[in-house]
Amino acid sequence: MTEKNYNPEQGKAKTVKQETPKMKAEAPAKKETKADDKAEKKTIVKKQIVKKDEAIVNGVSVPISTKDAIAICNFIKRKSIDKALADLDDVVHFKRAIPMTGEIPHRKGKGMMSGRYPIRAIGHFTTMLKTLKANANVNGVEEPIIVEAVPNKASRPYGRFGAIKRKRTHVKIRVVEKNKLKNKEKKK
Repeated sequence: MTEKNYNPEQGKAKTVKQETPKMKAEAPAKKETKADDKAEKKTIVKKQIVKKDEAIVNGVSVPISTKDAIAICNFIKRKSIDKALADLDDVVHFKRAIPMTGEIPHRKGKGMMSGRYPIRAIGHFTTMLKTLKANANVNGVEEPIIVEAVPNKASRPYGRFGAIKRKRTHVKIRVVEKNKLKNKEKKK
């Protein structure tokens, strides 16, 4: 910068307002309205705390296979969050397999043709389910049941200048209260 353009006092002089006697007289009136505004905001905040009937978690660009995500979503649907977490823990310990379709080897288990143990994918789902449980607690959802678990393909970034195409999936999981779920079934 040149010396001609640089003057720190100049910027301050323009922004400083000089108070007139009229402004001083109006100032106390403004303070009273601020106190009223604060009281109104407090009442509004109290009114906004409402119990919600659902909780949602969105996993964006989760680094798992979409095929694995579809199988896990089908596995955890219509279960409570705690039951889903317990079942996924059994899969991690190879006590139970996640049913899958396609050219996949047969596994031991009642009513299952073929299945796998996608441990890395289950780790991401476990994190999402724990977050969903916390969201359900905050929203006041009692006895949450997983109603919706939807995986979608995400944009897949390239690695090594296009030599590797990474796996990415969006996952949305939604829970509803158990008694609300029963009411919807009765209406149908």
